[in-house]
Amino acid sequence: MAIINETGAALHAAPVTWRGELASLFALAWPLVIAQLAQMALFTTDVIMVGWLGPQYLAASTLATAFFNMLLIGGFGLVGAVAPMVAQAIGAGDVKSVRRTVRQGLWVAIALAALVVPLVWQIRPILHTLGQSEELSALAETFMHSAAWLAFPALMLIVLRSFLAAKGSSRVILVITVTGVFVNAVGDYLLIFGNFGFPRLELRGAGISTTTVNVVMFLLTLGYVLLNRKYRRYHILARFWVPDWQRFFQLLRLGAPIGLMVMSEIGIFTVASLLMGLLGTDQVAAHAVALQCAALAFMVPLGLSQATTVRVGRAFGAGSAEGIRKAGWTSFGLTMVFMASTCLLFVLFPHRLVAFFLDPANPKNAAALGFAATYLGVAALFQLVDGAQVIAAATLRGLSDTAVPMFVAIIGYWVLGLPIAYFCGFVLGWQGVGIWLGLAAGLAFVAVVLTTRFALRGRLRLLGDLQA
Repeated sequence: MAIINETGAALHAAPVTWRGELASLFALAWPLVIAQLAQMALFTTDVIMVGWLGPQYLAASTLATAFFNMLLIGGFGLVGAVAPMVAQAIGAGDVKSVRRTVRQGLWVAIALAALVVPLVWQIRPILHTLGQSEELSALAETFMHSAAWLAFPALMLIVLRSFLAAKGSSRVILVITVTGVFVNAVGDYLLIFGNFGFPRLELRGAGISTTTVNVVMFLLTLGYVLLNRKYRRYHILARFWVPDWQRFFQLLRLGAPIGLMVMSEIGIFTVASLLMGLLGTDQVAAHAVALQCAALAFMVPLGLSQATTVRVGRAFGAGSAEGIRKAGWTSFGLTMVFMASTCLLFVLFPHRLVAFFLDPANPKNAAALGFAATYLGVAALFQLVDGAQVIAAATLRGLSDTAVPMFVAIIGYWVLGLPIAYFCGFVLGWQGVGIWLGLAAGLAFVAVVLTTRFALRGRLRLLGDLQA
């Protein structure tokens, strides 16, 4: 991949062209995009197989996963600060800084997991307090008590993935993630349904399988980093127990706003799931299916956003304002083309898409299928803004601009999106459709403000010494 080398000389050696940036961005992004789709396939496999158990099991696992993901993915955002910090260090040719960042990123991951696990362990009383039924709360607890432990390997895995992505080694991330998909599918098939002599554990089996696959992926990635000659010289585990508090807190300062921004977005979808729970089991199951379709589409701009942060971060570290401009807008263009395509797909084929998740031949699924197709039609409305907001946040992240985007996200999702969702869903009586319209409004606000902020990066002095 003809991008920046360890000293950042490539950005200074020749002007960055639009075609060259497109080629470099695509070379880095496509394995990350497919890896994100594969990562989503892990959850999709769980949704499909748990859905075969019945709507109540799907609804329970959806509520549990929604609550867990709000914390876990927020943690992903926090430790994901490793990516722009490593990318900027590579662009500036600072090898020692790369090592310090990765090592302390693992420290932060372990500390976060130690906070998350005890909290999600209390999922049953939490859901019950929030108005969910005793049956769904009990089933959610069964799933979460076997899935909670994945927080440790999953968060540490994100640190290593961020390091590899910043180094331009995205293909190995793809290979390991695809391996995880197969491990999870086999685990689900054996443990959920008790096939080939294994015990039938249902939701507990889904949780065990998901935890196991995260352990496997982390160990494979760690082994690759430690044994590959290209990365062995960083010695990321040497004197691992020795603290580097300066870098530890630097990661927290940059990553905490990222994590809170991600949590604010995940949180609004979590609240949406809880609001759906007040409408009934069929609505929750339908929401899960429609959300799964939208999330699958979102994996493409999400993978592209990871490459965007690296490209912008490397250009920033190497002192190339032109590289920053081309990296950002090239990514925007690619994202808009793709999300326009998914918008059309959701509008034209909603019933065919939801039929992958709930058996249309089963009369018990009729109501959930109808709701899901309707919700997917609304999801089509926010495909473009959903893609735009994640790419805009990624470009700003590459510039180490994380605090303002965090506040924008909080305002967009919680001050605007949530009240609109509640008003349309319950006051106007539009129920699930109104809740989804609130989600769309929040995403649209964040997309417009963050895209404008990147466009005005020079006037807002986000480029530091590159202003001139």
